Amino acid sequence: MIQKKPMTEAAALKKLGDLCARSEHCSGEMAEKMRKWGIAKDAQERILDYLIDHKYIDDSRFTQSFVHDKIVYNKWGRRKIEQALWLKKVPESISRPILDEVEDGEYLAVLRPLLKSKYPTIKAETDYERSVKLIKFAMGRGFTLDLIRKCIDDAPLVDDADLDFEDGEDD
Repeated sequence: MIQKKPMTEAAALKKLGDLCARSEHCSGEMAEKMRKWGIAKDAQERILDYLIDHKYIDDSRFTQSFVHDKIVYNKWGRRKIEQALWLKKVPESISRPILDEVEDGEYLAVLRPLLKSKYPTIKAETDYERSVKLIKFAMGRGFTLDLIRKCIDDAPLVDDADLDFEDGEDD
């Protein structure tokens, strides 16, 4: 096996700076990269301090964009986003206020169409069984039970127009 030459502090700083200039990253991700590269602890701290001081890394900015993107593009709920941020080692003191800013309406705007598109694909004997499967699906996406119940109870998941009239005319 070929032994790789250890990365220098300057090379790591340049590489991380380039990476952070291209896209948002959190301090936890950068620390993990440096750990994998075998950078010494004191050098890791100096590099992270430099990146934070020069605004390459901002955990708050990262968390705001991460939360927005996961809700809009990945259609995730609060619980799944919280878990992903925890895995990225974003401090709860930063993530909780940002997650608290997100209104239930934003989650509902994502959850309703998600459940509506999932509804016809569920094979179930009874409405109760179908509801349980929908709840499990939505909880797997990270939505809270109160939001799921609100969607299932309040809004019809099947369009009445699809069931009643084919041509749209009343007799």
